[in-house]
Amino acid sequence: LRPLPADPYCFAHWRKARVSIDYHIAFEHCFYSVPYALVRHEVEVRITERTIEIFHRRQRVASHPRCCTPNRHVTIAEHMPQAHQAYLAWTPQRLVQWARTAGQATSEVVQSIMASRAHPQQGFRSCLGIMRLGQQYGNHRLEAACTRALAIGSPSYKSIQSILQHNLDLAAPAQLGVPPETET
Repeated sequence: LRPLPADPYCFAHWRKARVSIDYHIAFEHCFYSVPYALVRHEVEVRITERTIEIFHRRQRVASHPRCCTPNRHVTIAEHMPQAHQAYLAWTPQRLVQWARTAGQATSEVVQSIMASRAHPQQGFRSCLGIMRLGQQYGNHRLEAACTRALAIGSPSYKSIQSILQHNLDLAAPAQLGVPPETET
């Protein structure tokens, strides 16, 4: 008789899945990444107690530890397109530092957007949109728009965009309904 294998037999289930446009497959309410080139392709998934392996044309393209938390994404950075990998360099601190270059109100808006989300990264798109508004309209106007957005209690990308489009950032603070500061 030969000796038993070093590793015990591992029971596995096999399923087919289609890669979504976000380069993830879904299994039991969890999402696992595959190389983005496989978007919309059908893949085979090998499911064990501890791992999820993804195969395309009988070649393993991804392996992940099995996730037990519902609605969680398990993503490997190399699976992302280059444009998405660039977002990994952004951190909440980096966005706040950028916002400070435009002014204090812009920094407060960025912090408010990230604080309003369950995860700060969910606010990155809005914050990057505000960065683009700063490039388009200039930091001086962006800071004035953010000051106005904070005063009216609406620190959001859409509000700031509307303020800039309608030139409301150029209006005097008295027109905003904010009492002028009194000198003491």
